[in-house]
Amino acid sequence: MSEQQGRRVPGTDAPIDPVTLGTSGLGRDPGGEELADALMTGRFRQLDTSNEYAGGRSETLIGQALKKHRDGVTIFTKADRDLETGVFDGDRVMRSFEETISRLGVETLPIYHLHDPFTITVREAMAPGGAVPALVALREQGLVGSIGIAAAGNGTMVQDYVRTDAFDAVLTHNRFTLVDRRAEDILDLATERDMTVFNAAPFGGGILSGSSRHATRYGYRPITPEFGRHVERVTALCEQWGISLAAAALHFSMAEPRVHSTVVGISSLERLATLAELVDTAIPEGFWADLTALGTPPPSPAAD
Repeated sequence: MSEQQGRRVPGTDAPIDPVTLGTSGLGRDPGGEELADALMTGRFRQLDTSNEYAGGRSETLIGQALKKHRDGVTIFTKADRDLETGVFDGDRVMRSFEETISRLGVETLPIYHLHDPFTITVREAMAPGGAVPALVALREQGLVGSIGIAAAGNGTMVQDYVRTDAFDAVLTHNRFTLVDRRAEDILDLATERDMTVFNAAPFGGGILSGSSRHATRYGYRPITPEFGRHVERVTALCEQWGISLAAAALHFSMAEPRVHSTVVGISSLERLATLAELVDTAIPEGFWADLTALGTPPPSPAAD
């Protein structure tokens, strides 16, 4: 059994699944109830949400669906700062937790992440009364199984949080893809500490999904000519092997032994159906050797 297959959801005998459904878009558009029900009853049994997604509506819709489809579904979620004031102290973490469990209709959470703590420093987060001691207290009280750090952005913030040794899990976003390796340090640091690793946004914000609408942006920023040429070479390689760029991008993350689950954002029923097709795509072993032969990807346009 691989290490990925052997990793368990905290407090349960259930394995961490290789794919987690991201729900940041759930609740932004009408019809969220139908999508939430589909997320609960389909093939993929793990959902990732957050207190602030769609102003809390993502968690609300998931909670409503949980009342009908609770069996076998695992929900990972996150504590968020006060969106009006930016405050992200221990009191805010506790309020965020109470808001979340009320929306979801649960009493405990398997993994609870500190989410995008951009309004505070690591020192402030770790200080008495700060966000991290509050998360630790929730874990010690048995209200959460594990605590994690989940953040996008650049710099070394995630690494700095990992190095505190306070966390059990880490979620990196838009930093480890078919054309980007910025998360290498994060993956190595987490592996050294036996942390559960979630790799989110394997399509780089859409450019690796094959979407023409996102063809000129990576990680929500305009791409450079050099980066664009590398994406074109990778796309051509996929065509040579008869596989889609999206399938290669997803399996790149799924095949990485340091990653325990790949988080894929799902905002529609169509995307949910497409995800199943991508997961079932067989990637020829020789493709990976040819990908390595293309060399190290150029700096991401989202890099510092």
